[in-house]
Formats: sequence, C-alpha cells, structure tokens
Amino acid sequence: MENCRPARLQSASQRGGALLAVLWISAALTAIAFAMANTVRTETERTSTFSEGVRCWYLASGGVERMWLWVSWGSGTFHDEDGTPKFFVEGIPRYTMNFPTGVANVEIIPETAKLGLNSARPDDILRLVTVLTQDPARAQEITGAIVDWRTGNPNALTLFDQYYLSLTPSFRARHASFEQTEELLLVRGVTPDLFYGSATHDETGRLIPQPGLRDCLSVYGSDSMIDINHAEPPVLAAIGLPPDVITQIVAHRNAAPYRRREELNPLIQFAGPGGRRLTIGGNSIVTFRSTGRLRLPDGRLSDMSRTVSATLKFHQKPVNTPPVEMLRWYDY
Repeated sequence: MENCRPARLQSASQRGGALLAVLWISAALTAIAFAMANTVRTETERTSTFSEGVRCWYLASGGVERMWLWVSWGSGTFHDEDGTPKFFVEGIPRYTMNFPTGVANVEIIPETAKLGLNSARPDDILRLVTVLTQDPARAQEITGAIVDWRTGNPNALTLFDQYYLSLTPSFRARHASFEQTEELLLVRGVTPDLFYGSATHDETGRLIPQPGLRDCLSVYGSDSMIDINHAEPPVLAAIGLPPDVITQIVAHRNAAPYRRREELNPLIQFAGPGGRRLTIGGNSIVTFRSTGRLRLPDGRLSDMSRTVSATLKFHQKPVNTPPVEMLRWYDY
C-alpha cells in the first residue's frame, strides 16, 4: 500500500501538468483567435470605408460631368410645361444632383467671380488681402510679394529674392506670370490658412467657412468685371464696394440670383466706381466643385463624402476643338 501512494501522487501530478498545459494552449488559441477576429474586423471596416470613399468619388465626378452637360445645353434648350428651364438656370450657384445611390452637390464658380492673379491692380489685391488677414501691415507685405513675383526682373535680386534664397530649399521668384494659383503658397507671407481659407464660430457655435486666396484669385480671373452672383464678399470689397452694399448683394442673391442687367442699375449708380465693375456671368471658364455622398438603406445620407472640382472652358463656336476643354482637375 505504501508503494502505491507515490505512484498515485506522480500520476495526479502528471494529470495536473497536462491540464495546465491544455489550459495554456486554450488561452493561447483564444488570444490568437481574438487577434485574428479583430484583424479581420478592422480590415473589413477599412475595406468598407475605402469602398464607400471610391463610390463617393464617382458620385462627385458624375456630378461634375452632369453639370457641364447641363451648362452645355444652356437655359434655353429644355423647358418644363410652365416654360421655366428644365435643367440649367443662369445665375444659380448650387445644384443638387440626385443619383440612384446618392447625391452630388455641385457649386458653380465662374472665373469672373475672382480677380485675375496676373492682371489685378495692386490696390485691388491690397484691399482683398487686408479683408482676409485683418492686418494692414501684413497685407502690404503680401501684396508687394505678389506683384514682385509676377513682375519681370531677370537679372537683379529683389528683397523678396534675397528672402527666398535664404530658405531651404532656396529659390527665386518667377518674375513672370503665375502659371497656377497654387504658386501663391510660395509667396512670402502666404500661409496655408490664408490660401485655403479657414473657419470661425458664429454666435451659436457653428463653424462658418471663410474664403481664402484660392477662392478670390485665379490665373483665369477677370481683368475688370466681376460676376455679382458668385463673387465672395472679400472680392466685392476688393473692387471698392461699401460693406452695406455687399450685405445687400449677398441677401439678394441668397433669395434669388441676379438675372437681368436692369437689376444692377441701382448698384451701378450708387455704389461708386466698384458698382460699375459688376456684371452677370461674362466668362466661358467655369469651375465646378462637386461633393458626393452615398444614400444609406434608410434613406439618410452617409457621413462619408468626397469632393472633386474641375475648371472647364466652354467654346461657344468650336472650330476643330471640343465644345468643352478641361483645364484643371482637383481631387480633395
């Protein structure tokens, strides 16, 4: 009997060790299964997000293509039974394109709503930058840098050139016309917030987007006349309109766009020299900015969105050219 006890103890010890090993193996397999399940879930969510993003991109691109088709048709091609234009109405700044899988909100931005980056007068640029920065001294420096960049001076080094050459990497101003509006990001004093715009809070705490230089200046912009229906308030201030007139214009076009030249007569008469620079439309180069969002099974729109924009030139009487020419395409 005494000889059997050690054997029993040894057998119990072996069974306990085996059970402990099984428990450790079970715990390890559980951890592996949990990690694998978590990885699969993460990859599935990432793939789903990527797929939704691609679908939103195609919605946004479809909005651009449908919008340029409507503009090509013009407001006099198709009408409803009451005689109103069926698709495109001159002067309306935003359209909602409904598709089976979602919507695309398209903004129409004629280049006549912006000042010409290469042709705007320095005092117009100064007023514009002053409104955007609220800093007259900084605005003076940035205006001087913009004028210096676009002014020919191939041999002598300007003060701005000396500043650019002190940077890493170093460079010189072009001293020629801006080829792209994005070149402004290289100009002394221009920050990303000033170029792209920022946002402020209103009294209720909502974020209100503020325009930047890219919304107010363009290499395709207007030399003199500014489109009243689409110009940002800082552009209206840059051409010399008083604040009360700008408020009146924004309120009017929020209710309904200016459609007839006669509607501008009071502004032309009483708004000073800036009023004589207002027009309706007037340019064949237009930017369409489109934001696509998917429609969920319950009918709501998803939080996912993608934005694209295209700058197009419409040829009125194309001769050996397509009716629409793509100048720039942007993915945001």
